Amino acid sequence: MAAAKTSLQIDPKSGFCSHTKIFRSLRPSITLPPPSQPLSAAQFTLSLLHSTTTNFSETPFLINHVTGHNISYSDFLHQIKSLAFSLQKQYSLSKGDVAFILSPNSHKIPSLYLSLLSLGVIIAPANPDDSISELTHQIQLSKPSIVFATSHTSHKLPPNVRTILIDSPEFSSLFTQHSNINSNVDCIGSNVVVNQSDIAAIVYSSGTTGRNKGVLLSHGNLIARIAMFRAIDPFEIGVTQRVSLIRQPLFGSFRIIYMMKAISMGETLVLAETSDLEAVLQVVHDYKLNYCSVPPSFIVSMVKSDLTKYDLSSLRFLVSGGAPLGKEFLANFKEKFPNLEILDEYGLTETGELAAMRFPDEINQLGSVGRLVELMEAKIVDPLTGELLSPGQRGELWVRGPTTMKGYIGDEKATAETVDSEGWLKTGDLCFFDSNGFLFIVDRLKDVIKYNGFQVVLPTELEHLLLSNTDIADAAVVSYPDEEFGHIPMAFVVRKPGSTINEAQIMDYIAKQA
Repeated sequence: MAAAKTSLQIDPKSGFCSHTKIFRSLRPSITLPPPSQPLSAAQFTLSLLHSTTTNFSETPFLINHVTGHNISYSDFLHQIKSLAFSLQKQYSLSKGDVAFILSPNSHKIPSLYLSLLSLGVIIAPANPDDSISELTHQIQLSKPSIVFATSHTSHKLPPNVRTILIDSPEFSSLFTQHSNINSNVDCIGSNVVVNQSDIAAIVYSSGTTGRNKGVLLSHGNLIARIAMFRAIDPFEIGVTQRVSLIRQPLFGSFRIIYMMKAISMGETLVLAETSDLEAVLQVVHDYKLNYCSVPPSFIVSMVKSDLTKYDLSSLRFLVSGGAPLGKEFLANFKEKFPNLEILDEYGLTETGELAAMRFPDEINQLGSVGRLVELMEAKIVDPLTGELLSPGQRGELWVRGPTTMKGYIGDEKATAETVDSEGWLKTGDLCFFDSNGFLFIVDRLKDVIKYNGFQVVLPTELEHLLLSNTDIADAAVVSYPDEEFGHIPMAFVVRKPGSTINEAQIMDYIAKQA
């Protein structure tokens, strides 16, 4: 007798399959290029730009807020072609080479990235603020053929690496040396076959546990993420030209993908390297920004500051990640900024950054980072027993999808500990899904404080309570060893300017919130 087929019952509200215990995305599905199709992330991005509009040539691509320097899309495309040709012919860079990049914000970086990717060269961008010791470790991991640095960062490099200074006249000349190259986008890297399975980037991350690691992302990973951003674009904001901000150096995977997604849609990017609240809002005021990505602490400062002198009417969305914002705080934000939405997102470098996102029509789901993005799957796993859990139950979040990393460079042990044989990536985050498929981040598993042997203290909950005090600008809670209780929570607190709040007052404030 034939075996009966199992019918997978997927809850249309939560995306949860009771048979497999897997949560599936409720977003509309999208079609990606066939994995076997040779295609670089640069080619994919620029082909989307050409398909988006035929009138982008003189549209500003990049504006330097400090110098006023402006690059049009037409100039940008010529720069990519000329630079790719020069790097290939004059510097003999070829597919599979690794280029380590150490630079602050620069209008030359986007052209450099797309030129290298079009040639199949692996980009390995690093944080220019990292220590010499950490940068040495990253260079040892990636083993670059060449390093692109500036006159201000090159002193951090080992003496024996081949280095090009991107702020030198020699490098600048590479952008125009071959300006007569055919302007057809297909000529970029046309003599190089780049497969989607080829590694595109080594992005440095602290990993889900342990020391800084090099995350391997393929061209297919980047292509999938860019396609996902476009397919369910949350920035349908009814403006003629969308304008956004790059406020930090382009060394993280989110920033790289953020830039490439903007290019694929013909957006204008304003370059302004600052984290200062008032400086960023001045850029919003001056350039009529529509959206930008900011950390939760920035949004907290917006609520606590007087911003009446800035015209923020053009600003529609703030994209926020890194830590969930509390329900009470989000309600206060909405009261102060009724026409400004916060798009919460969740992801790791290892997941290609984005695994879940909360969109404008889901704005009432306060405290959640949203639903799984398209093509992503998830499981909630009991960290002690390995049991797969149902909606409403807390456990470690595991995710799987086309943007999941290929592994950690030079660290097979860490790769095996993070990604299992079926492609599930263990995030190390304590989470749960509710009955409507919304993901809630409770805390990092390694950060949970076991007080008095069994009571669990969540640092993020204490941080939210501290930040609800109007005298406190910022706060961080960590675990501190204690002889009697094992571990106790310890808070680092930054007072608001002019505040005189002291330790006893803070302790009393928190006690009253319990």
